[in-house]
Amino acid sequence: MKVVILAGGLGTRLEEETTVVPKPLVAIGDYPILWHLMKLYSWYGFNDFVICLGYKGYLVKEYFANYFLHQSNVVFDFTKEKSTMVFLDKNVESWKVTLIDTGQNVQTGGRILRAKPFIGTEPFLLTYGDAVSNVNIKELIAYHQQHKKMATVTAVQPPGKFGAMRFGRQGKVSSFLEKPAGDGGWISGGFFVLNPGIFSYLKGGDDCVWEHEPLETLARKKQLMAYSHRGFWKCMDTLRDKRELTALWTEGQAEWKVWDRKI
Repeated sequence: MKVVILAGGLGTRLEEETTVVPKPLVAIGDYPILWHLMKLYSWYGFNDFVICLGYKGYLVKEYFANYFLHQSNVVFDFTKEKSTMVFLDKNVESWKVTLIDTGQNVQTGGRILRAKPFIGTEPFLLTYGDAVSNVNIKELIAYHQQHKKMATVTAVQPPGKFGAMRFGRQGKVSSFLEKPAGDGGWISGGFFVLNPGIFSYLKGGDDCVWEHEPLETLARKKQLMAYSHRGFWKCMDTLRDKRELTALWTEGQAEWKVWDRKI
């Protein structure tokens, strides 16, 4: 099963970083958020990636072209007439990465449609290149296979922006909870499982927005199911989000780092 990652947006709300690199290459600790996301899928045995590029996509290509250099110790020997480069180790994952230029201003549905020739005719996984989670991918797929509908979306409850209180008529506070999860609301967290039949729902070419008519139509036709994920999920929309995720990573509290678990 292939993993399709939408990684072509402008990332305007994170422009402090995205003026230099595309959003999927913005780092959490020492690694791009794209790497963190791919490590999650790889932990569950999914190593065949189709990445839909757009804004500054050439930098993503360069990142993977030099992946051995990023990940391995290396010796450059210039003492002889012909210089040599020797890798001391090969600390890389068993990934197959297909990088597709899906256009600068193409909408999300249009990017999926442009990637169709590289996806094939089997069910596939889809997500965005700017959110990390500890969602159990195998349980997500099992749920999709059980209900036999066209599409599954992972539903999450992100932390609320403000603290929540309960108090009586006389003003006595009975409870206080700092930034409760989702304030009771569920949103799409990405991490889709899709049957190839969804391509027939992608109308409008490059202007097709996956989150609008396609998903709305799938829901109306009762072909969209939600997998409830109550664990960690966070989208990196702003510089503050990046700093929070980096702090979790450097302090050893990155709940999405499932690949570090002991089996």
